[in-house]
Amino acid sequence: MAVLTLTPLTRQRWQNFKANRRGLISLWIFMCIFVITLFAEVISNDKPLLISYEGHLYFPVFQMYPETTFHGDFDTETNYRDPFFKNQLKKKKGWALWPLFSYHHTTVNLELPSPAPSTPTFENPLGTDDQGRDVLARFIYGFRITILFGLTLTLISSIISILAGSVQGYFGGKVDLLFQRFMEVWSGIPPLYLLMILSSLVRPNFWWLLGFLLLFSWMGLVGLVRAEFLRARNFDYVRAARALGVSTPVIMYRHILPNAMVATLTYIPFILSSSLTTLTALDFLGFGLPPGSPSLGEMLGQAKNNLQAPWLGVVAFFGVAATLCLLTFIGEAVRDAFDPRKTNR
Repeated sequence: MAVLTLTPLTRQRWQNFKANRRGLISLWIFMCIFVITLFAEVISNDKPLLISYEGHLYFPVFQMYPETTFHGDFDTETNYRDPFFKNQLKKKKGWALWPLFSYHHTTVNLELPSPAPSTPTFENPLGTDDQGRDVLARFIYGFRITILFGLTLTLISSIISILAGSVQGYFGGKVDLLFQRFMEVWSGIPPLYLLMILSSLVRPNFWWLLGFLLLFSWMGLVGLVRAEFLRARNFDYVRAARALGVSTPVIMYRHILPNAMVATLTYIPFILSSSLTTLTALDFLGFGLPPGSPSLGEMLGQAKNNLQAPWLGVVAFFGVAATLCLLTFIGEAVRDAFDPRKTNR
C-alpha cells in the first residue's frame, strides 16, 4: 500500500501555512461551505429524496416521474408540493423523505404571508425575492455555481498563462518580442463593451461566458512566469541539461517550471477572487448567466431593485463580502507558506 510522503520543504511550507491561523480557519470554513453546496440538490430541493408508494421506491431527485406514476391525470412531472400528491401518499400509506430544506432555487412559494418580496419567516428563514423564490435556496445554489465558475476560469486561465509565459521566457528574442506586442494590443480591447455587443446577438450561458472571459483573463500570470523563465534559462543546471541533450520540453517542465510555480501559486487565490468578482459584476449588470440563474450577482441585483426589502441587501452583501474575505485570507496564508523568509516558530 502506497504511503504519501512529504519532502522536508513541503512539510515546512505546510507548517508555515498552518502558522497563519486566520488563513487556516478561512480554508476550513470555505471548504466546508463549498462541499456542502456541492450537494445542493440533496440539501435544498422541492422534490423528496426518497418516496415509498404502493411497495415501490422512487428517487425524484435523480429521476423524473410523471404524475401518472402516482395515479394522477397528467404525463408532466409530478409537483411534489401539490396537495394532490400529499393526499395520494397519505391514502396509499406511503411516505416521503424530504431534504433538510424543501425549496429549490426555482420554487415559488404561493402561500406567502405578505406580497413578495416577503420578510424572513420560519418557512423562509432569509425571506423571498420579488418573484416569491426562497433566498436561502438561491444562495446555496448561487454560491455553488459562482465558485465552480471561478475555479474553472482560474484553473484554465492559469494553465494558459503558464504555457504562454514559459514559451516567452525560455525562447526570448523575437518570440518574446512578438508575444509582448500581441498582449499589449489584446489587453487594449474593452471586454465589457464587447460582451454587451455579443449579448445582443447570443444568449450567454455558463460555458459561453466562461469561454469569453478566458479570452481576456489568461494574461494574469504571463508576466510573472515569463520573468522566472528569463531568469532561470541561463542558470548552470539548465545549461548543463541542454549540453547533455535533454529535450527542450523536459528542461522547461522539470528544471525551470517548479521554480516558477513557487511564485505563481501564491497568486492563485487572488486570481480566484478576481474571477468571482468579475462574474458577480456581470450578473449584477445583467450580462452574466441567463436570467433566472442563481448567483451572488443576481442576488445583488435583487437587492438593488427592492430597496424596501433590506434583508435581500444584507444577505447579498455579507455573502459576497464573506466569500472574498475568506479567499483573501487563504491567499495570504499561501503567500506565507511559499515565502522563503518565513520560518515556523
